[in-house]
Amino acid sequence: MTFAAIKYMWAMAIFNVLMVYLVSMSHPYFISMTDIRHNTKTKKVEVIVRIFTDDFEKTLRKNCTCKVDLSTKGDKAMMGKLINNYIVQHLYLKIDEQDKTMSFKGYQQEEESIWCYFEVDQESKCNKLEVTNTLLHDYKEEQVNMIQIHANGKDQTEKLDYPDSKLMVLY
Repeated sequence: MTFAAIKYMWAMAIFNVLMVYLVSMSHPYFISMTDIRHNTKTKKVEVIVRIFTDDFEKTLRKNCTCKVDLSTKGDKAMMGKLINNYIVQHLYLKIDEQDKTMSFKGYQQEEESIWCYFEVDQESKCNKLEVTNTLLHDYKEEQVNMIQIHANGKDQTEKLDYPDSKLMVLY
């Protein structure tokens, strides 16, 4: 499945999740979406992180003295470094007891969100996946991190409410 197809499916899932939150919550919401997909054809784990632009910019500003502008007008190379540094410090993957290093592939702004793309080498199928996700925990205590995992022919969606940050899936 291509990144474009994944992005479309994500957009529909996010829309549905956000509608439930908007209807059920009377205060602002703070949410990120992380899609983790094992692509057996490319022998990669593809990771897509979607974060609301304004929340992400405010979080990055807390950790940097530079000008943060994730729009297309900003310095894309410098913003890419900021995004990569922040996400790899707050999103960790461990597959079959091995820590994995995510390789940053880029980002784009789409409507009110930033889409961040990463890959991890993974030759064999995943038997155990551990995720630590503290994205935007340093911004709001109301942060919710949704994680969608596609591996070994199974799909699973989990919600991590602050301060929860760890998820383990066995296959």
